[in-house]
Amino acid sequence: MAVELRSLDHVTVCTRDLDASLAFYRGVLGLELADWRPPFKFDGAWLALAGHAVVHLVTGRPTENPIGAVDHFAIAGAGSPEAAKAELTAKNVAFDERVTPDGRFRQLFIVDPDGVKIEIVFDQTRPVAGTATA
Repeated sequence: MAVELRSLDHVTVCTRDLDASLAFYRGVLGLELADWRPPFKFDGAWLALAGHAVVHLVTGRPTENPIGAVDHFAIAGAGSPEAAKAELTAKNVAFDERVTPDGRFRQLFIVDPDGVKIEIVFDQTRPVAGTATA
């Protein structure tokens, strides 16, 4: 029997500049600052999506190789990829757009201030919130 899992809980990102990272994750991705972060002995912040802390920012740790063996982390996009692209463009955030070979997933890859790659993924088979389905 394997360990029983429910979902990915969070990713921890080591940052050289907490203020720049907070501005990026809050201003570009719209994550909210979680006020329930425990009083750790190191500085950082927790950022939440739908009331759940999904990104933990940590200072005071090495950041020379931001990805190590991990290539990126992904967050499911809401709304349309076109709206996300327009928002990123308006905020002068560069992105790389890809589509999986079967056309199911559209992906927008961005990079945070410390070089961590983030994928915003849109599942083309799921209806977009607020639209009618057949």
